[in-house]
Amino acid sequence: MSFLKYRLRMDKNVHLIMKILTVFSIVTILAILLGLLYKAYPILKTHSLTNLLLSKDWFPQKELFGLFPFISSTFQVTGLAMFIAVPFCLLASIYLSEYASKSITRLVLPLIDILAGIPSVIFGIWGIILIVPFIRDYVAPFFGKVSSGYSILTGGIVLAVMLIPVMVNILLEVFNTVSRGYKEASLALGATKWQCIKHVLLIKSAPGIISAIALSLSRAFGETLAVLMVVGNVTKSPKSILDPAQPLPALIANNYGEMMSVDLYDSALLLASLVLFIIVLFFNIIARVILRRLEKNNH
Repeated sequence: MSFLKYRLRMDKNVHLIMKILTVFSIVTILAILLGLLYKAYPILKTHSLTNLLLSKDWFPQKELFGLFPFISSTFQVTGLAMFIAVPFCLLASIYLSEYASKSITRLVLPLIDILAGIPSVIFGIWGIILIVPFIRDYVAPFFGKVSSGYSILTGGIVLAVMLIPVMVNILLEVFNTVSRGYKEASLALGATKWQCIKHVLLIKSAPGIISAIALSLSRAFGETLAVLMVVGNVTKSPKSILDPAQPLPALIANNYGEMMSVDLYDSALLLASLVLFIIVLFFNIIARVILRRLEKNNH
């Protein structure tokens, strides 16, 4: 009887600890949101939010704080990186999970783990040494454009490479959770290997694939140093992927702590932080909604 009471007490304690940690996570998110909103309030009190988000004019000395060029650059760099990384990582993960021999898997997986551990500044230097000259000397002239090489395309390529280890590792874990019985049943009914992958593996893994993309997207939106080093940091709305740009994380990293004597400058940068936070939160919520719908359909 005492052992049963002990087990019940332990279950209650574990349940309480989990509840406290869950509440703490929610409170932390709310605290960050409210803290950024509080610090951004001075500029929201004197400037229209619509004007701040849609204006292209960024001249802090004149109290013009248009964030549109930075928001546009953020979406373009991140969107391009995901456009490159998602198909590559998905196909690479399918190959490693379903086609590759054990010797190839044992060789490739440690290399992916090493790639995950490389500091972002190294990716930035790699981008400056290899990708920037390649864009400047070959890609831009091929399209009849003139570019310094520091551009959205460069930032997207560097960011895509940084996302590879995160996305591939998650996708491999997701594919490994699919029951082997489903695959064997599909093959036994006469399906080809690719049909089995398309109709069984990808459908059963759809919620996990969405989660992997959402996590990688959050990482891409927040990446700062490597992108800052190769994107050009020019305060204007880019018209093509060969133009330089300045995403929101680069704006904050480049300017926070400087020119704080300018009225509302600090508040404008924290508003940029708030916008970035809301963007990441929004896409995570959308991914969660899609994930729940997919899970219901699978059941």
